[in-house]
Amino acid sequence: MFEKVLIANRGEIALRIHRACQELGIATVAVHSTADAEAMHVRLADESVCIGPPAARDSYLNAAAILSAATITGADAIHPGYGFLSENAEFAAMVEEHGLAFIGPSPEHIRMMGDKVIAKWTARKLGIPCVPGSEGAITNPEMARKVAGEIGYPVLIKAAAGGGGRGMKVARSESELLEALRMAKAEAGAAFGNDQVYLEKYLSHPRHIEIQVIADSFGNAVHLGERDCSLQRKHQKVLEESPSAALNDKQRKEIGEIVRAAITKLGYRNAGTIEFLYEDGKFYFIEMNTRLQVEHPVTEMVTGLDLVREQIKIAAGGTLPFRQEHVRFHGHAIECRINAEDPETFRPSPGRITAYHAPGGLGVRVDSALYAGYAVPPHYDSMIAKLVVHGTSRNECLMRLRRALDEYVIGGIDTTLPLHRRLVREPAFIDGNYDIHWLEKFAGLKV
Repeated sequence: MFEKVLIANRGEIALRIHRACQELGIATVAVHSTADAEAMHVRLADESVCIGPPAARDSYLNAAAILSAATITGADAIHPGYGFLSENAEFAAMVEEHGLAFIGPSPEHIRMMGDKVIAKWTARKLGIPCVPGSEGAITNPEMARKVAGEIGYPVLIKAAAGGGGRGMKVARSESELLEALRMAKAEAGAAFGNDQVYLEKYLSHPRHIEIQVIADSFGNAVHLGERDCSLQRKHQKVLEESPSAALNDKQRKEIGEIVRAAITKLGYRNAGTIEFLYEDGKFYFIEMNTRLQVEHPVTEMVTGLDLVREQIKIAAGGTLPFRQEHVRFHGHAIECRINAEDPETFRPSPGRITAYHAPGGLGVRVDSALYAGYAVPPHYDSMIAKLVVHGTSRNECLMRLRRALDEYVIGGIDTTLPLHRRLVREPAFIDGNYDIHWLEKFAGLKV
């Protein structure tokens, strides 16, 4: 087992990793920007190193500074969390070249799944169902017209190297295709330094379903069920739940086994998530995230497993202590992402926390690095907390979630708590009758 782990992240996920390490008897090193000098993970870690000024490119994306911090503190492993450098294959390779363990998948698998065109080709080869579309990148307008004509409009143009909705445009007819193609390529180039795009069929009313997997270095792989992440704003997840109200036991078992078999064949290592669009009883591969997901607590609540703990043990050379037949699912869990944003305009709302009270009670978990007096900086993602609730049934979970949301107090800044309080009382959500476009319509946003 490792003696010291450097946590190459910030906020709630840095604190989450620190806690897992402490429970394994592992010392932690927190790295931080000057803006995060008073952050909770910095206060609680065994050691801390300032790696640069507030801008992420000069601190949390500064691979050289992070590796230097690991060297001077004598860390023997680095956990990247999510975001920042977590899916950077070059960084993972640099970590291993420096004789450190990267707590995540191999650089080769990160690189493979980071290119959406290669990822889709790989998924097909592994027997994972995919959305109809181009076999590779769209290289010219004539190719775009041909593919769109074959699969039918509307079509979706997507960045090969990206995610999060950037470099993504819908063309509902041939007259819209070329302009959508131009805009997608320009946006992809600006966001990712790679303007390659591909084209696929646009599904009108899909759910977003993802399957959590974890595997060791000895050929043992399991799936840990699905999460329904259909409540999104601008392709960013807002609320996640497990199990999905849209699937029956036969469907979830079939897609789970397809994914488990694919991961085993791929020789994948550590935690990952395969994401699908689901419509009319069919699954269509979107992408694979080669890291821990923001919404991993939902899976932890229904399985009773600690995913971060398993990540660390696998990276240290351990084997999975369970097989697929040992995985049991219990009850229902929902996660609300709480952002420092105006709940109506979604404008960021950084500032000082003047009052803070987290909800509690049976089945209630809060992952957050907030505390009264802490100043939420304006330099990073606006998510400040995750409220995760578990119940024996979806109805019990919803009742408990309403109560927990009403208890939650975050003073001094605007947050999206009011949006979640409205959401969990909305009949369509209560009935599980929603798709990936529903939330934007509910919130009065342009789809």
